[in-house]
Amino acid sequence: MALKAGIVGLPNVGKSTLFNAVSNSAKAQASNYRFCTIEPNVGLVDVPDERLNKLSELVKPNRIVPTQIEIVDIAGLVRGASKGEGLGNKFLANIREVDAIVHVIRCFEDENILRDEGAINPVSDKEIIDTELQLKDLDSVEKKLQRAEKLLRNADAKAKAEYEVLKRCKEHLDKGRSIRELNLDKEEKTAIADLFLLTDKPVLYVANVDEPSMHTGNKFSDALKTAVAEENAQVIIMNNSIEAQIAEMENEEDKQLFMEEYKMTEPALNKLIRSAYKLLTLQTYFTAGVQEVRAWTIHEGWKAPQAASVIHTDFEKGFIKAEVIGYDDFVHYGSEAACREVGKLRIEGKEYLVKDGDVMHFRFNV
Repeated sequence: MALKAGIVGLPNVGKSTLFNAVSNSAKAQASNYRFCTIEPNVGLVDVPDERLNKLSELVKPNRIVPTQIEIVDIAGLVRGASKGEGLGNKFLANIREVDAIVHVIRCFEDENILRDEGAINPVSDKEIIDTELQLKDLDSVEKKLQRAEKLLRNADAKAKAEYEVLKRCKEHLDKGRSIRELNLDKEEKTAIADLFLLTDKPVLYVANVDEPSMHTGNKFSDALKTAVAEENAQVIIMNNSIEAQIAEMENEEDKQLFMEEYKMTEPALNKLIRSAYKLLTLQTYFTAGVQEVRAWTIHEGWKAPQAASVIHTDFEKGFIKAEVIGYDDFVHYGSEAACREVGKLRIEGKEYLVKDGDVMHFRFNV
């Protein structure tokens, strides 16, 4: 269940630099991290998780398998993309296919980097992208609304309720607002689920700043934070060029020295990947044995049989029970055997809600 995140933004804001940093980061740590190109500008990268490393130190498995996130580098959108400008239809279709959006915004001045939109203005840049996505969504909503209106007279209660949701969406988009700000509940979202609306996708903003601002931010990133405050969205401040340089280093000692020079405890890229992973309220559980220690991705609120299904569908069909050890207990006592001995291994049934970090073993029968 790899989360698929699309990197979007105007041309020349640092999207490809960020994508290359993600790609090289995975390549540089080939012993622990894997990267494979699925097609041009699409890659799989592992989600950094210190818990996986700690469990591996204790269990000493034959292999370590992290959970992954799929990153898509979507070519730069331009004003008018919703009407097909700059191959806009193709790019917008690519965005429709992702689960979450990583919106890169330029927050630095450099006269050597071309910019069609005039003076640096991260808020205006954000609004250009927002407008194009909103216009495309408005077109989708209006078409479905027109079909729903024709059937309204003989429609049942459910269809009428969906019509009202579509009307609310249209009114919201007409005001230049994104659908995610409507906070539709699960039932209301069924009315628009088939539209895969672009502005309903969760967004993570990346403020690409200059080197002096990489720890503190600057007036541009501050303006961006203020602009997105009502969206309840996270803004990550990073210098994409520095991240790319770190990612290119294959020697871990060189990498550490480089980060120390810039007063970094870890690449900001790690935070970005973890934040993108959590953007869709996903969480991780682990399986830990001599053959492998592995991280598995599930949605928050999943019960034990659902969690077992990501290993194999037979695990869910024939679920009997789950043996569960909390991550902190596993680390504290050092092994499954030790946890079992002191009563920290629990037997859970079908109604157990899996917690982030659980170390699990499933019993099933098919």
